[in-house]
Amino acid sequence: MFDLDQRAAGVLLHVTSLPGPHGIGDFGPDAFRFVDWLSDAGQTLWQWLPVNPIGPGNSPYQSVSAFAGSPLMIALEGLVAKGWLATPCLPEGGFDAHRVDFGRVVAWRSARLREAYAGFLAKHDPGERAALAAWAEAEAYWLEDYALFMALETAHGGQPWWTWAPSLRDREPAALAAARREHAAEIGYWTWVQWCFDTQATALKRYANGRGIAIMGDLPIYIAHHSADCWARPDLYQLDSQGQPTAVAGCPPDAMAPTGQRWGNPLYRWERMASEGFAWWTDRVRRALGLADVFRIDHFRGFAGYYEIPASCPTAEEGRWVPGPGKALFDAIEKALGPLPIVAEDLGLITPDVVELRDGCGFPGMAILQFAFGGDASDPFLPHHYRRNTVAYTGTHDNDTVRGWWNAASAHERHFAGSYLAAGGHDIHWAMIRACANSVANFAVFPLQDVLGLDTAHRMNIPGTMGDHNWSWRFTWPMVDEEAKRVLGLITATSGRGPWALAGTG
Repeated sequence: MFDLDQRAAGVLLHVTSLPGPHGIGDFGPDAFRFVDWLSDAGQTLWQWLPVNPIGPGNSPYQSVSAFAGSPLMIALEGLVAKGWLATPCLPEGGFDAHRVDFGRVVAWRSARLREAYAGFLAKHDPGERAALAAWAEAEAYWLEDYALFMALETAHGGQPWWTWAPSLRDREPAALAAARREHAAEIGYWTWVQWCFDTQATALKRYANGRGIAIMGDLPIYIAHHSADCWARPDLYQLDSQGQPTAVAGCPPDAMAPTGQRWGNPLYRWERMASEGFAWWTDRVRRALGLADVFRIDHFRGFAGYYEIPASCPTAEEGRWVPGPGKALFDAIEKALGPLPIVAEDLGLITPDVVELRDGCGFPGMAILQFAFGGDASDPFLPHHYRRNTVAYTGTHDNDTVRGWWNAASAHERHFAGSYLAAGGHDIHWAMIRACANSVANFAVFPLQDVLGLDTAHRMNIPGTMGDHNWSWRFTWPMVDEEAKRVLGLITATSGRGPWALAGTG
């Protein structure tokens, strides 16, 4: 069980941002090398973004499944080592080492997985077949619906589930039984893909844990409309008889978004989930804890109160706040699974009921240092206001890098930050990292871009935008020099978050 009360430090880097020859970061050799780098730098946390399959805009927060893993993260080297796949020939010109070209990468890697599955069917030994069968049986609570969903999506050319024949859309038993027979081979493929994902993900987690590194996952609060989850249990969501949302998620208008944010995710029928003892959420958390030691829940405020927008409204202007499930949800999950190693993403419009829920559950909240310098010394994001039960960040995947923030900051922000941190443009990233590390917050987490002092060109995501600039950033090993590891290790050690030996003797 991961101890949320320990004093720890770590790095935020999504798996897809790792180096590697096959177009996108994965669970291959470079992931293990990065674990070694983290350990050598005295880190005890590696934070990922969601590892579910990507959705529209290549976002990991809009997935076809809340339970499945991304096929893109399966390392091809492992399939070659098994003898299921020949050493892949890269497409002409290879892949960009600095950015993920999702259009090329998805098609190319999907073809390689199909080849490897054919190799598995032809060459597997009885032990491998037995291991796959045992795993599939243990994961059947989500896997059976997911594999059938993906087989049907493939058969329908990627069309959303509510456009399928009514008998399949509405999950009539006879139609589902016929589909399982007709698409048995495709169901077998998607089952095997998830087995490969789990086998590799758990091997990496085991290696990381052995080197003293805990994996911190990320759990989006909402699911996508076109998802196996929504199709499998439409009664758990605010949908009409045609499978269309009657209300969707979002945020109200504010100074930054005059018409609000309309995310479009279907909202839960919390009363139905409560009547089942929140079994779906318990299963989801159980699955998350199989892949990570601790995890962040995105948009935690939605459990205290969520913003409900009529589906007919094209903006978020007509929404209303509705009470969420509150502590009853987490009490039910904890009763089934034991103490919950959860970090609450409590950013944005935080009202007293959100604070009460977070503190009542005992979950750490988040503090973003970049947010601290727009006002004065009373700003709650300044480190001298932090509580112990907090995760202190220089920034997250949704923020600019520290150096990018500095370059775009107002004169007031630069003056305040420079005075508070005793820093300037040349060392602002280390000053912010040091301030987070020296704070009383139990956890301090830094995006790798900030450890490396990179500018805006290297940010991971710009919220509210679509385009190739989002989710595609990757680093290369020459960028990660020994000096960055040395300085990060010194800061970590001298702030009581890592082995003192890293501080050296002189």
